[in-house]
Amino acid sequence: MFETIENMTYANDTQDHIDGFSITASDILEYLFCPRFIYFENYLDIPQHEEKRFKVQKGRTIHEDKIKLNQQYLRKKLGCLERKTSAYLSSTSKGIRGIVDEILFLDDGTAAPLDYKYAEYKDVTFKNHKYQLTFYGQLIRENFKITVNRGFIVYTRSRNKLIEVSITDQMYSELDNIISGLLDIIQKGVYPKPTKYRAKCPDCCYRNICEKVI
Repeated sequence: MFETIENMTYANDTQDHIDGFSITASDILEYLFCPRFIYFENYLDIPQHEEKRFKVQKGRTIHEDKIKLNQQYLRKKLGCLERKTSAYLSSTSKGIRGIVDEILFLDDGTAAPLDYKYAEYKDVTFKNHKYQLTFYGQLIRENFKITVNRGFIVYTRSRNKLIEVSITDQMYSELDNIISGLLDIIQKGVYPKPTKYRAKCPDCCYRNICEKVI
């Protein structure tokens, strides 16, 4: 029988971890956008004022309203037996934490994260989206002792298009490298190289203080 299981513990994704600093999914996304973003925001403690950015605000609204979407595709397309929504998970061994939009427990004995994106699907799944799912996959498999080898994204601006993403052992290994790079910046103050993609710079809130300004 298909059912919705609400997680017993909830947390704001910006709250401090009980054991000190821990990495969130937002940190992973920002690091992949540009490692210097992490340096300015987390090491120098310069706020990014993301509340002024339309897409960030709209994305939060979408996440708040996602429970209103038709959930029948879970049974029909994914073989979902049960799910947890807005599940707060943490890992003391990895030093990471996050709130997973949905955890799907599937009929093949595996589990998968599902994330909602306020974005259009353009025939490609971006690296940052893949590694956000990998991040959630790591939390799920550690907390539930279950295999997580795929995840799903719902692109809300493409009529809630559902995309499956494979999560490989290599991706979990690369996630460890990303976490290590993040900690070098935040804990040791390592000044990282900027992004290789100059097109990102005009959309960065730190462009005026970064030497990478074009």
